[in-house]
Amino acid sequence: MFRHGLTKRRLLLSGAAGTLAAMAPGRRAQAQSRPLTVVFESEVVILDPHATTAAITRTFGYHIFDTLFSMDQTGNIHPQMVEGHTVSSDGLTWSFVLRPGLKWHDGGNVTAADCTASLQRWGKRDSLGRLLLAATDSMTADDPRRFTIRLRQKFPLMLDVLGKPNAPVPFMMPAAIMAEAGEGRITKIVGSGPFVFRQDKWRAGDLMVFERFDGYVPRAEPTSFLAGGKVVHVDQALLKVMPDPTTGANALIANEIDYMQFLPFDLLGQLAKSDGVKLMDLGGADMYQGNFRLNQASGPFMDPAIRRVLWKLVDQDETLHAIGIPDRFRLKNCSSYWMCDAPLSTDAGADPARFSIADARAALAATAYKGEPVVMLEVANSISQTAGNVLAEHMRQAGFKVDEQLMDWGTVLARRAKRDGWSMFPVFSNGIDMVSPLKHFYITNNCADYPGWSCDAAITPLLAEFTQAESAELRKAIAAKIQQAAYQSVPSVMWGQFAIPVGYRSRLVNLTQSAFPMLWGVQLATG
Repeated sequence: MFRHGLTKRRLLLSGAAGTLAAMAPGRRAQAQSRPLTVVFESEVVILDPHATTAAITRTFGYHIFDTLFSMDQTGNIHPQMVEGHTVSSDGLTWSFVLRPGLKWHDGGNVTAADCTASLQRWGKRDSLGRLLLAATDSMTADDPRRFTIRLRQKFPLMLDVLGKPNAPVPFMMPAAIMAEAGEGRITKIVGSGPFVFRQDKWRAGDLMVFERFDGYVPRAEPTSFLAGGKVVHVDQALLKVMPDPTTGANALIANEIDYMQFLPFDLLGQLAKSDGVKLMDLGGADMYQGNFRLNQASGPFMDPAIRRVLWKLVDQDETLHAIGIPDRFRLKNCSSYWMCDAPLSTDAGADPARFSIADARAALAATAYKGEPVVMLEVANSISQTAGNVLAEHMRQAGFKVDEQLMDWGTVLARRAKRDGWSMFPVFSNGIDMVSPLKHFYITNNCADYPGWSCDAAITPLLAEFTQAESAELRKAIAAKIQQAAYQSVPSVMWGQFAIPVGYRSRLVNLTQSAFPMLWGVQLATG
């Protein structure tokens, strides 16, 4: 599995802890009483973290819910809600004990039965969860704090799966609330995480309010990425929705907000010169991978020969330049599905990805394409829209008929859930979600009921081999074979690897350097 320490830099801001330690008690209390005001990548539209792979819902989830295990900054998995576990000598029986004193936000005790119900619900909705359930014979709560998973076959990735940070994350929820929701989404948001979501104060399109959960007992270990003790130092965090990135950037400059996850590239120079504003430079798996997700359930991209033409129409360097991403924040070209500057990086199978409109025109003419419209869903005023614009122009030059349709991200989520009415959409994802065949949305969901409905018979057994592989060398070799198959079946086409700088006010100290927004651990200085 991927180990972040090879490529990620998550050092705390130097000197921050010492600054606060020197503050007088009264001054510190005054600083912490002011709410922390943040702008995330988008509005949280879907609140049920088991129901979507949307990164913004995952961000919401990590603040409100908790996990049995979590990943640290080096990629190792540690207990989170779990106090300890044992494994039988044959590797088929896993027993877990919860930490004492775990509470739900409504005051109820977290029980083992809640956890087994959560795993069963999540497992049906997640690609890795389905692999775990397929290997499981039974999952039982033995007493209020103990539960057991009995396997019908060995599952070496047990802890990696239970502690994975990839959406949908195996967050724990109260069994009663999940039962009330049935097959639908939960509507009452009750977690056991470090923040409480004040649903009564939620103003859709404007504001969400998180408050510190006083009943949360952090682990004793220091915080490390998503693992360790999640200590909350602020009484309240306000999640503001901004109409566009420029408005958000101006609010950051004006000291009206404290943190902005996605800064507009054209304002980076101004932001860097603004008093009290700091920028994060992020690399490796803290970068993003852009993809065009293709719909194989209906329309022209049902034909793999037509899908393969797109490899000749995407110029990553041109696309990232058109978006306005400075050289320091992008790679000129990356042909690896598993990210470049990452352990599983490979060029295997990438020969078709050679930009040439003339070659694409000839290749398209040799297919069964008859001029059917390619419906591209684009998020208005986003960098992915620009990526779509660039590809759409190349596609038209090659002979495609392209219908670009602008909308917000929530509408894209709704439209992509239907098997017809769309052909493709541009999107970008956290690098940590793409660094492995078992994490990459469009590979791990092979032959699953997942928007795009890509299905390659060659990939399914290779994924199974990957889950059973016990060495990094073997996993890397299998990942290369999976990529070779993907270049032929084309579940998606990459449009670039890049970083999006995070901006924050200098009054934020102990802020973890990560593309994942994490509001625990943050302390507020005066000024």
